[in-house]
Amino acid sequence: MSYVDDVYKKVAEKNAAQPEFLQAVKEFLDTVRPVIEKNEEKYKKLALLERLTIPERIITFRVPWVDDNGQVQVNTGYRVQFNSAIGPYKGGLRLHPSVYLGIIKFLGFEQIFKNSLTGLPIGGGKGGSDFDPKGKSDNEIMRFCQSFMSELYRHIGADTDVPAGDIGVGAREIGFLYGQYKKITGLYEGVLTGKGLTYGGSLARTQATGYGLLYFTEELLKINNKDIKGMTAVVSGAGNVAIYAIEKAYELGVKVLTCSDSTGWVYDPDGIDLEALKEIKEVKRARLTEYKNYRPNSEYHEGRGVWTVKADLALPCATQNELDLEDAKTLVANGVVAVCEGANMPSTLEATEYFKEKGVYFGPAKAANAGGVATSALEMSQNSERLSWTFEEVDSKLKGIMVNIVHNIDAAAKEYGKDGDYAAGANIAGFLKVADAMIAQGVV
Repeated sequence: MSYVDDVYKKVAEKNAAQPEFLQAVKEFLDTVRPVIEKNEEKYKKLALLERLTIPERIITFRVPWVDDNGQVQVNTGYRVQFNSAIGPYKGGLRLHPSVYLGIIKFLGFEQIFKNSLTGLPIGGGKGGSDFDPKGKSDNEIMRFCQSFMSELYRHIGADTDVPAGDIGVGAREIGFLYGQYKKITGLYEGVLTGKGLTYGGSLARTQATGYGLLYFTEELLKINNKDIKGMTAVVSGAGNVAIYAIEKAYELGVKVLTCSDSTGWVYDPDGIDLEALKEIKEVKRARLTEYKNYRPNSEYHEGRGVWTVKADLALPCATQNELDLEDAKTLVANGVVAVCEGANMPSTLEATEYFKEKGVYFGPAKAANAGGVATSALEMSQNSERLSWTFEEVDSKLKGIMVNIVHNIDAAAKEYGKDGDYAAGANIAGFLKVADAMIAQGVV
């Protein structure tokens, strides 16, 4: 049995109840196999893959809080500090009922290589809780965040671990978390990113993941001699990533036909009305059922179905495994040119393989959605310098990072005989930097 297969077998045996984590590890190991086989004896002796697939630290804790009726509620909190070979742990906090250790480990593992690809000195980590912010009052969310931070604060720091937002954690939640961290520690430091602009946040951070996705997509098409201008796109999701992906898509001349939330999806043949979407989701915090009130010509459908709409580009920006093999077949039959991932691992392994087989340009999440964490790292830089850069400065740096990622993963894929396989290129380029750092630092 090869070293890669042996390691995966052990990981699968130890993490049998964590399918998302196993999916992420399998996809990674399968694509970096050429690199591992080239250095098998060395990596095996150093147990490099074993060390890479086991987190440096897993923190699990109880989060008690009091709801508006005076009832005590209890959730579970997590922080997985996966790998710090190239910098302090960096990765978001997710608040969603689906959160359990396997989800956090999958996200943290992916974050190692995503962060590596940005070219910035940040390691991989992730955290969150099974708390559901939907339907909760501001005071309930504040009490939860304060309880959560009352434990988390002892494990994080500006040079140790710098969390950010993710699903369920926006500016409101970051504000409550930061306030509690500051109160407990007495430190005013860049320990969280995604902060408000009045207390150390960065301009363009809100837009970064969505904008970065489109910069990536534009450059991926460009190196394949295609122009993004005039194309159509189907987008899933209606949160921060989807909204700003749609905004940048319009700036680049792309017409976006769909968006979705957890209850249904919208098809607008005239193009999604961005202002209406922002009003519904960012101001009212309502469901997409309201969209038809703004655009009577649009169609609202219950359930899922975004991927049935014919378009040139597919941009999944909602959640993991939302695009399966049947969806991939439908997209290919409808002539999709490129699929670039705005969410974390939104396509199943079978779907990604099908896209590659059919010659669809595929931008994997760890490369395509790295703009968010890249701009978080730029926020860390500004905090360290006690400076604030202009929107244009941050946006320009973001675009440069995303363009470099495209060229780096393209070069890595070509070097290892995987020309055009950008998923393999992303894993290889991300892995090599981390592996070199781990080897240089000894057995730790």
